[in-house]
Amino acid sequence: MTVNWEKKGTNDGVLTFEIPEETMKVEMDKVFKKVRKTITVPGFRKGKVPRHIFNKNFGESALYEDALNAALPAAYEAAVKEAGIDPVAQPNIDVKSMEKGQPWVITAEVTVKPEVKLGEYKNLTVEKQDREVTEEEVEEGLKQRQERQAELVLKEDAAEEGDTVVIDYEGFVDGEAFEGGKDQNHSLELGSNSFISGFEDQLVGTKAGEEKDVVLTFPEDYQAEELAGKEATFKVLVHEVKTKELPQLDDEFAKDLEEDVESLDELKAKIRKELEESKTAAADEAVQDLAVRQAVENAEIVELPGSMVHDEVHRQMDMFLNDMQRQGISPEMYYQITGTTEQDLHKQMEADADVRTKTQLVLEEIIKAENFEVTEEEITEEVEMLAGQYNMDVERVRGLVSEDMITNDIQMKKAMALITDTAIEA
Repeated sequence: MTVNWEKKGTNDGVLTFEIPEETMKVEMDKVFKKVRKTITVPGFRKGKVPRHIFNKNFGESALYEDALNAALPAAYEAAVKEAGIDPVAQPNIDVKSMEKGQPWVITAEVTVKPEVKLGEYKNLTVEKQDREVTEEEVEEGLKQRQERQAELVLKEDAAEEGDTVVIDYEGFVDGEAFEGGKDQNHSLELGSNSFISGFEDQLVGTKAGEEKDVVLTFPEDYQAEELAGKEATFKVLVHEVKTKELPQLDDEFAKDLEEDVESLDELKAKIRKELEESKTAAADEAVQDLAVRQAVENAEIVELPGSMVHDEVHRQMDMFLNDMQRQGISPEMYYQITGTTEQDLHKQMEADADVRTKTQLVLEEIIKAENFEVTEEEITEEVEMLAGQYNMDVERVRGLVSEDMITNDIQMKKAMALITDTAIEA
């Protein structure tokens, strides 16, 4: 095959290649056998029209388009391989010559993966991360567990911030009740900020049996446009005021809370261990982010193809929406719940798509430079991890994900581990 690659820009060029006459003859024979089953020519039974009669009535060129569509993918792939280029988007194909008895000449305008010149990516210095757990953090963890075990008990005194009131309420704008502004026996913790700003503050000081008019103004950016910026009056009836009664922090509390502890000191030790694990994981993740970002900044990429960034945006959108669907939330439901649109999600994913694309390119170049090998055992472990993550059979995962994709994922992890493990915190 005659192949020529002519670079026209930083990441663009024209690939010219030929499809041999023999290849096109074979493809046109295949197309003719399909086509003659569907055509009718006087004097011949359907499906029995000879080739020379077909050519006479319809012209051999009637077979060209289908034959080219059949031959082109393999021919383009072979030309790309011979030219040693790495396309990142669908090519713009143009047929230059389709002469009978001659190879067909094709050109393809191609965008290729940009050249990456690696900078330093090992032994990078990053900001030191905090992994130490303080006594104050342990006490805060204990307090949170105590709060979660608190019981609500009725009180006769006026409601204070942190208390829970059980209320009926109905909202009015310009004297008219509005949709969604009414509820009964609603439990509301004062200070939780779960209602519109100002609502809870005005119920501080109320008592059981008291009626109260709560007057406030909806925010200008309120999601219900018909209420945005308008003053509303909520007529509120307080049924009950409840306050939190915290359990005593002692050994009994610890044993009731956790089956595997026998004392308050053991509970504190368990909280400390959990906090240490959490802080270490967060610190390790921060080091990885900082080191990988630095490795990317140290690399040189002259120009990033827009098609790669575009593909990255849509890849992230697909991953996000697929995760939502695994939780039983369809794209339509997600947009409705969040009050957003597909365009909003697209814009959100655009924010750092260029950084993610550069990161991918730099990691790929590190893989080449380090020549990471992947064993069968590592592939098996990765497949089993994916099967567990997505609650699927191992064989089904192997059927859905190619070994090349799994190998690439493992190599990517190795590249990130190399950057992270050699990073120095200072």
